[in-house]
Amino acid sequence: MRIVIIEDEKPAAQKLQKAIIKCNGNIEVAAILGSTKDATAWLRENPLPELIFMDIELSDGLSFSIFEEVPITCPVIFTTAYDEYWQEAFEHNSIDYLLKPVLQEKLETALKKYETLKKYFTLNYQKLQQWQSENNEYKKRFLVKRGADYISIKTEDIPYFYATHKLVCMVDNKNQKFILDQSLADIETRLDPSQFYRVNRKYLINITAIKLMETYSKGKLKLEVTPPVSEDIIVAQENVAAFKEWVGR
Repeated sequence: MRIVIIEDEKPAAQKLQKAIIKCNGNIEVAAILGSTKDATAWLRENPLPELIFMDIELSDGLSFSIFEEVPITCPVIFTTAYDEYWQEAFEHNSIDYLLKPVLQEKLETALKKYETLKKYFTLNYQKLQQWQSENNEYKKRFLVKRGADYISIKTEDIPYFYATHKLVCMVDNKNQKFILDQSLADIETRLDPSQFYRVNRKYLINITAIKLMETYSKGKLKLEVTPPVSEDIIVAQENVAAFKEWVGR
């Protein structure tokens, strides 16, 4: 399991890291980030971790501001010395709220809660996918606005969706871009998983749009798609095996 720690006090971050690994030696700490600025930048450029441990009062402001800058869909365990933020914390993906100093037994309970919730939602998501497949309930078209008019675009004619800043855009085969009022995560649940794949936090791609796959640094893959994009579309190393399996189905 990959996690991220957002904590501005280095000794506290190191202590928390040791305590987490003591609970579960298979946990990988992908990054320790000390400010809202650093956390926002890292989360924009890297695959979302499975879990985030997040302090609230950081050196450059409250960590809640990170949610306003970048979409965070994974669960969060807040660790803080203050109890007045608990209500706002549970409005930001919180599954637990641990007061400092964090006790080992409280940490173990929080991680067990995460595992329980993960199993529950994974099972129900799989059931939803199976039901959608059996009942052909995947989204067939999107209604979008073009100027003063509305047009309907078939899902099969959409090469990819992408997130930019706080917006989600859809691109059609003519390279026309349309802004949607849904998150990529919401859109992903409505699409046939054999046809669309979330290659990273920014792009949700139709298999028919993939023109070329190139080996990239450190075991990653770089995708060339059509219509072309001005930036590199990278599949992270930890997602390469699953992506290749999806492409080869």
